[in-house]
Amino acid sequence: MARFTTRRHTLLAVGAGLALTLGIPPAKADTNWPSKPVRIIVNLAAGGGTDMIGRQLAVSLSKVIGQPVVVENRVGAGGNIGADYVAKSAPDGYTFLLTAPAPIAQAMAVYKELPYNPQTDLRLVSDVALPRVVCAVSPKIPARNAHELIAWAKAHPGKLSAGSWGVGTQSMVVPAFFDKAYGTQIINVGYKGESQAINDLLGGQIGMVCGTVSALKPHIANGALRAIATIGETRSSNVPDVPTFAESGFKDDVLLVTGPISLLAPAKTPSAIVDKIGRETAKITKSPEMKAQIEGIGMEPMGNLPAEAAAGYSARLPVLLRSIRDAGVKPE
Repeated sequence: MARFTTRRHTLLAVGAGLALTLGIPPAKADTNWPSKPVRIIVNLAAGGGTDMIGRQLAVSLSKVIGQPVVVENRVGAGGNIGADYVAKSAPDGYTFLLTAPAPIAQAMAVYKELPYNPQTDLRLVSDVALPRVVCAVSPKIPARNAHELIAWAKAHPGKLSAGSWGVGTQSMVVPAFFDKAYGTQIINVGYKGESQAINDLLGGQIGMVCGTVSALKPHIANGALRAIATIGETRSSNVPDVPTFAESGFKDDVLLVTGPISLLAPAKTPSAIVDKIGRETAKITKSPEMKAQIEGIGMEPMGNLPAEAAAGYSARLPVLLRSIRDAGVKPE
C-alpha cells in the first residue's frame, strides 16, 4: 500500500469552476486603477519554471498597464502559503497569484482543513502554461518503459525510492498510485523542491522522479537519466520520443490528467480589472516572445480568458480530486 499520509475531506466538485468566479460578488473597480505597482505572488521557489513565467509576464504586463508589476515569491506548504496570502489580500487589483494546480485543486483533498477556500476565496484570471510531467529513473534502475518499471519495483519491494516535493503533487501521487494499483512498494523521499530531488536522482541517492519536463529534459537528453513515460493524453512536444503512460496501456486518471499554471486574483477583485488582466495575459501568452520562453522551459503555452479558465477548472477539478483517492493517499 502507499506509504504517503495526508488528510482528505469530501467536497462537492460540481460547479467548482463557477464558484471561483461567482462565489462572492466582486467589488467596484477603482477608476484610477492602476495607480501603484501591481504584485504577482508566485507560490513556488525562485528560478523554477513558474517563477520564470511569472517574471516574463510581469515585464509584459507592466508595459500594458503603465505601472511596475513586481514578482514576489511566497513559498512553503506545497504552494499553500502563497495561495493563502493572495486569498486574504485586498481585492483591489494590486495582488495576483501565479500557481501550479495543486494549491487550488488537490490540496482540497489532501488537507482536512485549509486556511483558504480555493473555490470561494479566489477567482481565475487566465491559464498561462501547461507543464508536462515525465517520470525518469536513474541508470541504476534497469527499467526502460512503464511495464518494466512496475515489474522491477514489484520484484524488488522497498528498493525503488522516489523523490517528491509537496502533498498532492504528481511527484507524490504517481508513486503512491503505483503502490495501490500495481502492488509496488516505492519509498517516498520528501524534498523542499524539485531541483533538490533531481540532484539526488542524478547522484543515485534515489531511483525515480516524476517531475516537470522542463527540469528533467536536459538530463534525459545527455543520458544521465532515462525517461520512462509522460503524463497526459498526448506526447509532450518537448520530449516527443518519450511515450505517454496511456500509449503503454496505463489509462488511469492519475496518469492522464495534467493541470495548468494559472493566474488568479482574490475573489472580490472587480470584474473589470480581472477581465482586463485576463485579456492582456492571453495576448501576452500567445505572443512569439512568451511562447518561445514557455516552450523553451518545456511547457506548452495556453492563454485564455477568465470564463474559459473557470470552465476548464470546473472540468478538471473532479478528476484531480479523484486522482488523490485512486492513489490511495490515506488520512494522517
